Order: sequence, then structure tokens, then C-alpha cells
Amino acid sequence: MAVAFTTKTAWKLQDITAHSSNVSSLVLGKSSGRLLATGGDDCRVNIWSVNKPNCIMSLTGHTTPIESLQINTNEELIVAGSQSGSIRVWDLEAAKILRTLLGHKANICSLDFHPFGSFVASGSLDTNIKLWDVRRKGCVFRYKGHTEAVRCLRFSPDGKWLASAADDHTVKLWDLAAGKIMFEFTGHTGPVNVVEFHPNEYLLASGSSDRTVRFWDLEKFQVVSCIEEEATPVRCVLFNPDGCCLYSGFQDLLHVYGWEPERCFDVVSVNWGKVADLSICNNQLIGVSFAQSTVSSFVVDLSRVTKSCSIPHGLIRDDEPLVLPAPTGSSLRRIYDRPSTSCSKPQRVKHSSESERRSPSSEDDRDEKESKAEIQNPEDYNEIFQPKNAICRTPPQNNEPFPAPPEDEPVTAKEAVKSSQAANVQTPLPKQELVFQRPPIASSTPLTRTEPSVIPAARNEPIGLKASDFLPAVKNQSQTELVDEEAMSQIRKGHETMCVVLTSRHKNLDTVRAVWSSGDIKNSVDSAVAINDLSVVVDLLNIVNQKASLWKLDLCTIVLPQIEKLLQSKYESYVQTGCTSLKLILQRFLPLITDILAAPPSVGVDITREERLHKCKLCYKQLKNISNVVKNKSGLSGRHGSAFRELHLLMAVLE
Repeated sequence: MAVAFTTKTAWKLQDITAHSSNVSSLVLGKSSGRLLATGGDDCRVNIWSVNKPNCIMSLTGHTTPIESLQINTNEELIVAGSQSGSIRVWDLEAAKILRTLLGHKANICSLDFHPFGSFVASGSLDTNIKLWDVRRKGCVFRYKGHTEAVRCLRFSPDGKWLASAADDHTVKLWDLAAGKIMFEFTGHTGPVNVVEFHPNEYLLASGSSDRTVRFWDLEKFQVVSCIEEEATPVRCVLFNPDGCCLYSGFQDLLHVYGWEPERCFDVVSVNWGKVADLSICNNQLIGVSFAQSTVSSFVVDLSRVTKSCSIPHGLIRDDEPLVLPAPTGSSLRRIYDRPSTSCSKPQRVKHSSESERRSPSSEDDRDEKESKAEIQNPEDYNEIFQPKNAICRTPPQNNEPFPAPPEDEPVTAKEAVKSSQAANVQTPLPKQELVFQRPPIASSTPLTRTEPSVIPAARNEPIGLKASDFLPAVKNQSQTELVDEEAMSQIRKGHETMCVVLTSRHKNLDTVRAVWSSGDIKNSVDSAVAINDLSVVVDLLNIVNQKASLWKLDLCTIVLPQIEKLLQSKYESYVQTGCTSLKLILQRFLPLITDILAAPPSVGVDITREERLHKCKLCYKQLKNISNVVKNKSGLSGRHGSAFRELHLLMAVLE
């Protein structure tokens, strides 16, 4: 039998249409690496097997979009949190609802299963963390301390601690038995998106929107190392099973890190867009991402990735000596003591609210009866979820590594034209066959092109245009080879309008940059607004948003009217920028504005105070106008709805 060899390090596995509406969350099973769960705006949770096109099971019961998902260690249970704050736990093997947990007042942003006991932790937009006893259907404890949304929760491998990451730029470590905080790790300058425990050592990793990954020592409670990249925000992190390195997912990139000393072992280009979760199976790293209703899965061959510092990839800090890694299995830190059966139960405390201490009610029973598990593919279901009376839970039969596709050599535009010429000469086609093949349209009515209500900010991959499609057809073999300038000229034909728009935008940005270089930020914003092009305003705000200290009160008076326009734009990227700017303004200036407006009038003439009062009145009026827009859009589903609901809470004082 012939064996095909490949040199690919990363490749796309498949695309699936996961829901009838937009996908809002997803998670991979960490045990097998083959189980995928997706949550959508259609309020369903769908279960998939990676690299299989059909949905195995669809779980219903939630009445609002799914915001967070988690699968337990044995891949027998799944928990889903919704925008309304409700949590539902399903038994995948029995294909039925197990529990409905109520108590949060806002979106569920993060979930995690305890590694041994029947407990679930939930973090919410209401800033609270709750620990639930799934068996008894009640809240065991509530942890308060974060001031903004809790984005990620992770139990320690021994089940004694809980780590939380939040938008307030902090990572907190909680002692489950004592029911109190152990330590607060500060140092990130942006929202912390993800946190992960080392599988063996007392070490914690966190990734943030400030584009840094930090490693924390859990014995000394101090930072071990901090790695900063000129990339996009850190979206997910995962330790190698043996703990030798950390995989960090960025936009279209995978970075492999070591921490003592801090270094980047390898960087792999993966066209996965905004990767949402990672898992490891058969020495392959599986990454998944989503855009609108499509979920894409990718594979990275870890055998072709540098994971040690024998020959480091990338830069090593000049002031750090090159230290060889310790032998596998050795550690300078303490190692987790894992219990042989199950962990001790967290300390139960007096409940603080009626919603947390109520017993199962008829209303909850009705909710659970309305929750269903629809098995859509019995064959895959029986293959993956073994019956509970089996001696041991066996993995799927075909648990082999995912095969890589044939290697594709990179082709330049010139080579594409040349190969197109050769193809046309060697295999001439009949004239009637030289037509562009379009996918069939399952409709007898004429296709009408409608403009989308929302234009997405980014795609997971390029739209697939080929340079050869824009070049003139080759009529004879003797035609001379096109040079790059001629190829670009041909490509521009028919796109003069777009070229003019881009040239104009570049000129406008140059004008704003010239003013910015003088150090006068207010005038640079004034010039951007005067151009009357929202795209220029968005580009400038994206820069200002990266450094909150640049915001001043007089800057708010200029920007707020533009933010109102951005929030009502059909472009998703414009709305995202508007939400980010408005959130910064509300956090930094709304308390100041309300305090100054509520203060009694001063005695005498104070010109500075009068100017400040005038600016505050102007900002207050503009914020009132924006609050109406935010209130109207807070009912939207998906990420936008979540952002608008958070802004609505921040603007509650205006009402």
C-alpha cells in the first residue's frame, strides 16, 4: 500500500453550519479532543464529533441565546449558560436534562466543572461567581470581589482552588474549602480573557487583551514571567499534557511558550481567525473558531512544532541566560495532590438570598420537562456515548490522528498566470464548456441580491479570490509572460472606484497623523471629525482606546456624537469600536460628571470650574441621547446584545 507523506504543520479540517442563526459560543471536550459543543442565538446547544458533518444531538430548553459552555472531564455532562443568567446541565449519555440552576442576574460569561465532585462554577456579567452542587440543585457559595464581568473560570487539578479572570484586569485565586480569596494577581493592563492551571506544578497562566501572557507562581504568589507579543489579544491558552510548554491562540497564529526563562519556542501560522478553544488529541492540537453560523476546525501537528529550548525559535531575551530545561517529570515547584476518589465537599455557608436556597419547585420541574435532548444521529451517538452499565467508557472506534491534506506549494500571481497558460494549452476545452461554474441554487425564483443588515467585522479566512480570475484570458501560447506591474494593472481594472476610495482614505489618515505627530490629540480628533468620514474616526478611536489615559473631558465632548453614529452603524467593526469607546468614557468620566452636576453652585467667579461644568452638561446631554440607542439595542442577541446590556447597566444612573 502506498503511503502519502506530507510536510504540512497546520491545516483546516472542516467547516460546518452549526446553527440556524449565529453561533454565540463553543467548547471542545478535553478528554478525547473529538467532542464539540456549540451554542447559538437559536437557544440550542448542538453536539458534534470533530470532522463529522452531522449533528449528533441537539439540546433545547434555554429561552435566550447561549453565552457559555463547558464539558466535564469524562465528557458525560455538559453545562450551558444563557443571556438571562439561567444554567442548565445535561447528561449526554442518558440524553436528558439533569438540572436547571437559577440565581445570576445577567449573562453567564464562564463555566467550569469540578474535576472530581459534582460541582459547577459560574461567572457572570453581574460580577459574581457562584459554586453549584449539581446533585442538590443549589448554590453552595458565592464569591464576590471582581468589579466587572468574569470571563474565565478554572478549577485547579486537585480541585481545591478556583481561578477567575475578569474584565477588571485581575486574576483571583479562591480557596474552595475556606470560601474566601487567597490572592489577587494584578499586572495585566487590559481585560483578562483566559486562565489555565499547569497540569502538575503550582503554576498559573493568564492571557489578556493587552496582548500578554503571564505566568504566576502559586507558592510565592508572584509573577514568574510575562511574554508580550505584537499580535492581537490572547484568546485561549492550553498547557501541553506533560507541562513542557504553553500553547497560546492569537488571531491566525499559534505561539508556543516557555516561562523559565520566558521565550517563544515556535510560531505557527494557522488561518483560524479568532480561535475560541483548543484541545490536544493524538499529538495533534485541535482549534475551533466561529463566524456567524459557521464553525471551523483546524489541526496543528505537534510533532512538527518546537516545544523545547534545544533549538529555540524566535528571540530570547538578551539579559536572560540560556537555561536547559529540567528533565521530564521533575519540578522545582510543588505538585498537586490528586485525591484517589473524590474531593472533599466545599464548605457550605448560610445562603444570602431566597433564589439561592430554595428547594426544587414545580416551576423548575416544568423547565426541566421542557428541556429536551434530540438525538439526530443515533449511529454517532451510540459510537461516542457508551451506555453507563459498560465496564469502561471506550473512545470512538476510529480514534486515529486526523490525516493532513496533500501539500500545496505557495503560488505567486505570476506563477498562477503561467500555470493557467499551460493548462489552457495542454488540455483545451470545447467552447461551450468555458463557463464559470456556480454552485446550484435550490430555488426556481430569480436570485435577488439584498444588502445584509449587519456587515461582519472579520472572516475566518480570505474570501478565496484568485489573481488569475481577474487576468485576461490567454488566447495563444506565444503570449508573453506578464510582469507584476502589468498583472496589478489588470487586477485594478473595473475597481477604479474602490481604488479611489482607498486612496482618499489614506490621504485623510495622513492628514490626521500629521496633526497627531504634533502631540495635540484634541486637534487630531477634531480634524478626523471634520473630514466627515466615519472610517477615519474608527481608525483613530482604535488607537486612542488602547491607552485610557489619553481620554480627557474635552475629548469626550467631541467624540460622543460620533459614538452615537457608530452604535447605529451597519458595520460590526464600527459598533464594536463605539461600544469600547463608550465603555471607557462611562468608567472614567460618568462619576465625575454626575458629581459635578450634583454639586452646589460655587461662590464667586471660577472660570475653570465654569468651563468644566459646561463640558459636563454637554457630555450629560449627549450621554442621555446615547442611552436611548443603547436601551433599544440591549435586546439584541449575540455578542452585540451582551455589549449593549453591559453599557445599559453602566448608564443606569442617567435614568
